[in-house]
Amino acid sequence: MIKSLSHEDCKRILHKNYIGHLAYVYHNKPFVVPITYYYDDNRIICYSNEGHKISALRKYNRVAIEVLDIRSITKWKSVTVHGEFEELEGSGAKAVLHEFSLGIKNVVMRTELRDLDYISEFSAKISSDKTAIVFVINIEEMIGKMTLD
Repeated sequence: MIKSLSHEDCKRILHKNYIGHLAYVYHNKPFVVPITYYYDDNRIICYSNEGHKISALRKYNRVAIEVLDIRSITKWKSVTVHGEFEELEGSGAKAVLHEFSLGIKNVVMRTELRDLDYISEFSAKISSDKTAIVFVINIEEMIGKMTLD
């Protein structure tokens, strides 16, 4: 049996994970790609290099992100977020990229019980003139489902 998750349960799942599937439309075709994200305060922070995905998001900024927490075929939780892509620039983008890197490191330490040095990788991007494209998904709707034991 499947039940709906509360808004608070959805937020907990987003906080607990850092990999999702970003869905967007490009030339009237749907695309779904894996993406690393950090959930913070009703927004999802991401970054990417210039390319297909960023071109598509700039043209049509309505997106969805799905995050799965799968233990087995009969024990899983799923959250789908609908929202709007917003590209960040300048010092604001660098500050949010730093927030992203610290957030991801904390999630990995909490959930996988290991310490990763993401800071050096992102610090290079933060101080570089060629900063990656930093963007947020401003959340408009969040829905979740889970299986019952």
